[in-house]
Amino acid sequence: MYNCGPTVYYYAHIGNLRAYIFADILRRALEYLGYKVKQIINVTDIGHLQSDADEGEDKMTLALKREGKSLSLEAMKEVASFYFEAFKNDLEKLNIKFPDKFPFASEHIKEDIELIQKLTEKGFTYKTSDGIYYDISKYPQYGKLGNQKSNETDSRVINPEKRNSKDFALWKFSAQGGSDSVGNVSIGYESPFGKGFPGWHIECSAMSMKYLGETFDIHTGGVDHIPVHHNNEIAQSEAATGQPLANYWLHNAFLNMENAKMAKSEGNILTLKVLEEKGIHPLSYRFFLLQARYGSPVNFSWEALEGAQSGFTRLVKQLRNFEIGKVDQNYLNKFKELIEDDLDTPAILALIQEILKNDSLTDADKKATILEFDKVLGLNLDKVELRDKYLEITSLPQEVQDLISDRETARTSQNWSEADKIRKTLEERGYEIEDQSNGPRILKV
Repeated sequence: MYNCGPTVYYYAHIGNLRAYIFADILRRALEYLGYKVKQIINVTDIGHLQSDADEGEDKMTLALKREGKSLSLEAMKEVASFYFEAFKNDLEKLNIKFPDKFPFASEHIKEDIELIQKLTEKGFTYKTSDGIYYDISKYPQYGKLGNQKSNETDSRVINPEKRNSKDFALWKFSAQGGSDSVGNVSIGYESPFGKGFPGWHIECSAMSMKYLGETFDIHTGGVDHIPVHHNNEIAQSEAATGQPLANYWLHNAFLNMENAKMAKSEGNILTLKVLEEKGIHPLSYRFFLLQARYGSPVNFSWEALEGAQSGFTRLVKQLRNFEIGKVDQNYLNKFKELIEDDLDTPAILALIQEILKNDSLTDADKKATILEFDKVLGLNLDKVELRDKYLEITSLPQEVQDLISDRETARTSQNWSEADKIRKTLEERGYEIEDQSNGPRILKV
């Protein structure tokens, strides 16, 4: 399994992270069903330009300028290493298993060059003033993923030297004399074609085939990769080998904010760190995403995320109070059916609620069965630490505030029965009170 990885020029946003939660669920499901999975997640630290039309600056170069670093490969590696560590930290917080390998694009220049040479020998490339391009007219099946039509001129910037607007760069030459009109700097790698750097698409083909072979089972990524990146991967890989690149292509849908895709280019991103600062546990975000199928768009709102956190913390606290018994086979069979139904995680969460309400099961067997499901869901239900900052509520509905005030009045007048009655009312509404010397502390349960 090859999962399109991060371009490590900045922090991953929570929309980016949806792709890795999906890939993790897929891996866990396959392993649960008895498959041995070899997983590769690449790391792009060179060659990813701003535009799919092969225009603009390398995103890593932009990072160097943003952070006041020297325009050098050494500084680029330093920036990439920093943001890669931040990315891994996010994966750990989300309980995402690490792959067998995180190959870096900059460490596979040799493989890129060899693949471009093979394509050149077979007549699939041509040279322009700024690079080596793939000629899609030589590959009649171009655009077969998602039924993209290769004979249509698209809306991307048209390079007058391109034979077709959808032809794409395999190798981009470094600018001579410092930088060119769009700011590409003269750093790069030596190659038989000239000094420069590989295109983003060729990097993925070279790395996936090196570690998984000419044909592997599963390739994943976001739906935005279908029109360009993944069709380019298919075209160049299959032209070089004559074999299918991947047997199955699976894509996760967008996380939207105000009905627009969450993206750095749109300026509407949130990082996992921001969620934590707002009191959201990272695994609450994972739980939030599991409420929708991976292929369905998800609209982000703080209200929906807080609701998911309430459900998640309630589930954790319920299970903590149970002993552990035996897995119920009937529910386990239903669970497996839902896994095999295109990873129907919303239905699995609904099944968990059904189990909790089933009076014919002991609490111990409920816990054992749900923890068995969690081997795929990855919510870490038996081990997660829900620290106070993830549970405490700072903004409350007015009616809840009034109840708290009435309870304090009852406590002050030592009307303990009324205070207990109000406590129970609050608990029924999902709030828990902890009486402290400086006043009541309110938790959402």
